[in-house]
Amino acid sequence: MTDRDRDKLAGLRKAKVVATSLLVGSVSLMVVSKLLEARYPAFGYVAAFAEAATIGGLADWYAVVALFKRPMGLPIPHTAIIQQNQGRIADSLGEFVETNFLAPEPVAAKLREVDFASLISEWLSDPAKSGSLSRFVLKLVPQAMASMDNSRLKDFVSERLMEQVGGLKIAPIAAQLLSAVTADGRHQKLLDQLLGAIETILTDQAALDGIRDKIRQELPSLFKLFQADAYLLKKIIASTGSFLDDVRGDPDHALRREFDRFVQAFIINLRDSPDYAERAEKLKRDLLGRQEVRGLAQEMWKSLTAFLERDAQSPESRIEAHLAGLLTDIGRKLATDERMSREINQGFVVALSAFVEQQKSSASTFIADQVKSWDMQQMIRLMELNIGRDLQYIRLNGTLIGGLAGLVLHVIEVLFRLA
Repeated sequence: MTDRDRDKLAGLRKAKVVATSLLVGSVSLMVVSKLLEARYPAFGYVAAFAEAATIGGLADWYAVVALFKRPMGLPIPHTAIIQQNQGRIADSLGEFVETNFLAPEPVAAKLREVDFASLISEWLSDPAKSGSLSRFVLKLVPQAMASMDNSRLKDFVSERLMEQVGGLKIAPIAAQLLSAVTADGRHQKLLDQLLGAIETILTDQAALDGIRDKIRQELPSLFKLFQADAYLLKKIIASTGSFLDDVRGDPDHALRREFDRFVQAFIINLRDSPDYAERAEKLKRDLLGRQEVRGLAQEMWKSLTAFLERDAQSPESRIEAHLAGLLTDIGRKLATDERMSREINQGFVVALSAFVEQQKSSASTFIADQVKSWDMQQMIRLMELNIGRDLQYIRLNGTLIGGLAGLVLHVIEVLFRLA
């Protein structure tokens, strides 16, 4: 028993002593005044007060005792009310909580008082807390991946991925990507790379020997005697190198303009030409039909799982660091974004209100079941400890009010006699 319970028990005992003493006093006063009334008529007023006070005190004593147990152990009907109606009280209490405390309007009103967004923002803005959350999430990831790996979910995702890729129209997507590349002239960088590759070939001795052999095969025998192939190769390499230098140094060169026209025409054909679209679809089907491509999703899954496991076990996890930084940044931005805060708070209100609405019947049943399972003697002691003092004051007030009512009635009776 706690100190607070001891104070309540002391107050209850004191109130019982006062109420009982007053009842005993009213009985004693009634007996004495009745004995003196014949000799001293004025004691009739005292007797009327004491008699009514005794009746009021006894009635309230009976009512208080009958609430918790049977008065003097007698099997009087409608006594020990709490014990006899435990089930009904439990059901009524559960229904009362469901109807009055868990109704949609008061629940939503109470939830609107809570600034969920501020709580989330304050929590996430703390780097230590965001780091703890990221570590917790990262520990769950390998387990979640392993669970999915042992189920058919992995195959399901792979199949859906292949279906989604198979349903894509490749030609328009390719045209859009190429349009984005050509928008800022990045395709010209590709041309520069091609020019560089050609220049590299022209400086490779093996490649030069191969070109010289081709030239020698095409020349008449007379020219071969004078080694015209070497002369022609030298001229070709020199001319080609000069041409490549001109193209590389002139952003408005005719070859670059021709390359622009070629790329633009190719993009238009990809976007609009049925023939190009059919070729792209055939290429896509051929690629998706290859076993290597079908196993690509499985390999990607294995690689992703292995990476996550390694990173989760690493003391310097990159994912954990990035996730912690992301969560902290989200918390700080949420503190300044009023619109997002309102939407989050409203979302919590709607979600939690719906949850309470769905579960309130279960809560009512839980409360009722808990009350039904209580030890009634213990519950009665608990109730008496908490409200018994007030009930004793009801006895006290009943004694006094009953006495005053009896005195008033006696005075009225005397006045009628005198009239």
